[in-house]
Order: sequence, then structure tokens, then C-alpha cells
Amino acid sequence: MTKGEWCMWGGGIAVLLLARPVAAQGGPAAPGFRAPVLSQSDTGKLKGPRQPIFFRHDIHAGQDRIPCMYCHYSAAISSEPGIPSVQTCIGCHQIINGTTDSHRAEITKIRSAWRDRSPPEWIRVYAVPDFVHFPHMRHIKVLGTDAASCANCHGEVAKQPRIYQVATLKMGWCVRCHVQRKVTQDCTACHF
Repeated sequence: MTKGEWCMWGGGIAVLLLARPVAAQGGPAAPGFRAPVLSQSDTGKLKGPRQPIFFRHDIHAGQDRIPCMYCHYSAAISSEPGIPSVQTCIGCHQIINGTTDSHRAEITKIRSAWRDRSPPEWIRVYAVPDFVHFPHMRHIKVLGTDAASCANCHGEVAKQPRIYQVATLKMGWCVRCHVQRKVTQDCTACHF
């Protein structure tokens, strides 16, 4: 695959799409953006929890410009954004091997999870209290599906080697956003 191409899983085989999602999706990173190579000592300094597989958003969303909704497709139709399934990952990574030893090691973990039918146990990064209802689909309907829209809550994911919580997700933060966008401030919209 050449730079800018991405793939999707279809009918048990990887189907390469020779489309460049950059122009169509308004990718967040500048043309020619290259995610930095990180050493083991670098990863200890990164914000956010260590995950069972070191998934690099700065490579996938930044360097390769894969749209958020490609992996998090259920966010537009569900209350939950959904952690992408191993099937989503393996659709590309059965043929993409990685460019460094550390990348190849993480891709091997994905392939093993697929082969063993044992998805990784991801550590949740964003969560609201149980008494708060946050339907992603409603927010996407108002904000849109491009990376800039997702950045309202998640920050510049395309520049994050490891995902970490950017927004406080406290009530005042949410209310300010609702006031700015002139959407409902009725308590029962989020608390029911």
C-alpha cells in the first residue's frame, strides 16, 4: 500500500480502497505529517493509560489520515462510540506489517488476538458518571463526523501517540458547550 491508502474488512478478505481520505474527510494533520518514532523510554513519558496494544492514533489518524468514523463507525448510530473490533484492525493488518520492530510487535499482538479470538481488554479513557447519559449519535448529528468535530471533546487525537482524556467531562464543561452551540440545557436531556 502507498501512503494515504487505507483498507477495510469485507467478506473475510481485506479490500484495499485506493481512495485518499484526506481531501474527502479533511484530515487533521498537515500534508506530509510523519508521526515520530518512539523508543521504549519515550512511551513511559506519554499521557494516558498503557493499553494492551500500543495503538498509535498519531500514525493512524494523523500520518495515515484514517477518518475517526472509519474505526469508530458505531458512534453515529449508538450512545457509545465503540472500541473498534479486532476485525476492523485485522482488515488492514493482515497485510500491513509495520515499519519498525516496535510497530511489528504491536501488529503481531493484533494478529494473535484475531487468531485466538481473544480481543484485547482495553482500558477506558473517557467515561461519564452512571447518572449521565451521553449519546454520541446526538452529538455527532450536531457537530459532524470530521476530526475537527471529534476534537471538541477528544482533543487533537491525530497528534496523540497514546490517547488521554483532554476534556474534564464535568457538568460545567458540558453546559458551556451547550450554551455556545445554543442547544438544550434541559436537565433531562442528560440526566434521566
